[in-house]
Amino acid sequence: MPELNRSLSLPLVVLYGLGVTIGAGIYVLLGAAAGRSGVHAPVAFVMASIVMGFSAASFAELSARFPVSAGEAAYVQAGFKSATLSTIIGFMVIMSGVVSSAAITVGSTGYIREFIDVPSSMLIIVIVLSIGAIAAWGIMQSVIFASLFTIIESSALLAIVVAGIGANPGLLLDLPDVVPPLSDFPAWAAISSAGLLAFFAFIGFEDIVNLAEEVKEPERTLPWAIFLTLALSTIFYFLVTAVAVLSVPIGELAASNAPLSYVFGHITGMSPVAITAIAIVATLNGVIIQIIMAARVLYGLGKQGSIHTVFTHIHPRTQTPLIATGVITAVVLVMALAFPVENLAEWTSRIVLVIFTLVNLSLVLLKRRGISAPENRFSVPIWIPIAGSVSCLALLASDFVN
Repeated sequence: MPELNRSLSLPLVVLYGLGVTIGAGIYVLLGAAAGRSGVHAPVAFVMASIVMGFSAASFAELSARFPVSAGEAAYVQAGFKSATLSTIIGFMVIMSGVVSSAAITVGSTGYIREFIDVPSSMLIIVIVLSIGAIAAWGIMQSVIFASLFTIIESSALLAIVVAGIGANPGLLLDLPDVVPPLSDFPAWAAISSAGLLAFFAFIGFEDIVNLAEEVKEPERTLPWAIFLTLALSTIFYFLVTAVAVLSVPIGELAASNAPLSYVFGHITGMSPVAITAIAIVATLNGVIIQIIMAARVLYGLGKQGSIHTVFTHIHPRTQTPLIATGVITAVVLVMALAFPVENLAEWTSRIVLVIFTLVNLSLVLLKRRGISAPENRFSVPIWIPIAGSVSCLALLASDFVN
């Protein structure tokens, strides 16, 4: 039987992770996050990155222990020793990828309609079917395609930061204003409310683990890729969000369907056509990466025997799971046509927080049973997955409070 093609190096895996993280986050949710927490939106992104940091460390150790597709399901199986819970987690991961892809697709239409005035539903159909075809083409082609997009979208974010500081050098002195006093409870409540959206913006590093069977030396490559993706994303998000909220009226930023284009045009007085085009690239990049991830998890569940083996079919020419990719693409299309972006983003965050909680607890259970990581593989102390579980549950609880 044909197998997945083990061809991805560290730089490509990092670009893959950045592609889905940046594309899913700052281009789509900047306005919504600013609408909830105003000038303090950068803090919401930092808060989300801290929550992510603990879980990222747990994922790094588990990916080195179990370098397989459908990684989260394998981790939960090893920790909880429950095939049923493992399968449930696998489907939750698939659902997170599907809902996230749908959210990014809906978000991309706001930028595309800056160029062509066609119904959003028509754009959604064309986007999802085209991206699904690319995902089915081949993993190396798909990841190179996504990596080129990532380089372009990262350059655009840097351009916005440089333009913002260049237009107002005093902006750097205003950076402390984005952090409210500890006694300002309404501000922190608003930041907490925006935190769930900001958390969505960091979703991506966990997708990396599901490429394990297509990565060279996954035991060493995956932990590095996870940490690099999270660190670089945090830097981008804080700087871009700070420039945005300190440079433009918050109300107008929150109301914009193409927030980064609005920020660039407001700061420079130039046409935002180039930034809008790059934003389209960024959002489409996020869609392709999430579809790839969800299809690999469906394939992995079939390979583990949790679901029908029809999803393990690998096309001998493309070396991709075509049936799994087709099913995921179809579900993404239905979700994108049915729900608005903010609801999709919030539900993705809730699903992922549950997944992260159980993955962290799985590592706690493994360590409590004395099952150490293999020699010379990345490992963390037990308090890290405990902190990961608690922080994820706290963010979930804050969602219900708000």
